Parts: sequence; structure tokens; C-alpha cells
Amino acid sequence: MMLAALLLVVQVGVAAQDPRLERLDPETRSVVVWVVDSARAVGLPSEPLIQRALEGATKGAAGPRIAAAVRRLATDLGTARTALSQRTSAPELEAGVAALRAGASPEVLTRLRDARRPPLTMALAVLADLVASGVPADSASAVVLAMAPTARDADLVEFRKAVERDISLGAPPGASAAVRAANTGIRFGTSDAAQNPSQPPRPPSRP
Repeated sequence: MMLAALLLVVQVGVAAQDPRLERLDPETRSVVVWVVDSARAVGLPSEPLIQRALEGATKGAAGPRIAAAVRRLATDLGTARTALSQRTSAPELEAGVAALRAGASPEVLTRLRDARRPPLTMALAVLADLVASGVPADSASAVVLAMAPTARDADLVEFRKAVERDISLGAPPGASAAVRAANTGIRFGTSDAAQNPSQPPRPPSRP
């Protein structure tokens, strides 16, 4: 009874601080509150966790799925912070989570941290977007790491847009990334790269 009363006090106290959590059913809210409080206790941002819970509620997801998604995000935020640093901002952590979920390893995040001045948000976001476009994770990681020391955020965005344009025209994602990287003086291995890196990859001919 004492434990149940304590949990109720904690739940009501946090819910009163953030009334948005009232949208969740009591059982799910209890789990989400616990995860949010645990994240805050170790210095992780709580807003992404609350937003993930609210997103699930808006989509009509079942309580257990919402709770699992929030727990997973808390774990991934912790992994991203360990790979980056204790001083990493919330936007950087969220971008780091996106990169991890796209397939980048924690080691890649650490190398990016060491190679580039903060903020790392755009570099991490471009890495995640390249993989989402179909570029193999190791190739996307290699090119972003190679560009990281000197490229501006705008350069990284333009690189991503160029690769996406090539892909929309039918070029293999890995080949496009390799050729575009070679055109900026960066070379790395990829299985489907074009033999002549001086020209953008050509889309397949149309009948």
C-alpha cells in the first residue's frame, strides 16, 4: 500500500506539471512518467520522450506500444549521449538517435564528434537522411566523416540533395554517393560505384 501510494503521488505530481500526459491512460502514463523522471535524473532531455508518447496517443497506438517506444527512445538517447558527450544538446541527441536507428554505429558518432566542431545536428541529420535514401550505412558514414572537418552545414545539405536528385533519376544510391564524394575530393569504397567518378551516375535509359 505504501509503494502504491508513493507511485500515485509521483504520477499525480508529474502529471500536474505537464498536463499533456493526461491524454494517456493511467497505466501507460505511469510508465511514461517513470521513464521521463528517470531520464531527467541522469540529465537526458525529457521533451522528446513526452512528444513520442503524445505522438503515439495521437495515432491511437495501444498503451504498451507507447510505453515501449518511450523506453526505447530513452535508451537510444542514452546511447547517443555516451557516443557524443555529456554536454551534447537535445537537438544533437535526437539527430544522433536518428543516425543510430538508420544504421550508424556509436563509434561513428564518436568519430564525428572528434572530427567536427559543434553543433553536430546537421551532420548527423544528413547521415541519417543519406541512409534513408538507400545509401549503405558504411558508405554514408564514410563520406560524412570525410566531409566533417571542413564542410559547412550548407555543403552537407547540398551534398545530400545532389545524391537524392541522382537517386530520383534512377542512379544507384551507393554509386551516387561515391561519385558525388569523389567530385569533392573524397574517395571511399562502394560495391556499385561508377567506374568513372568524374561524371555523375547516369540513370538507366528509358524505353
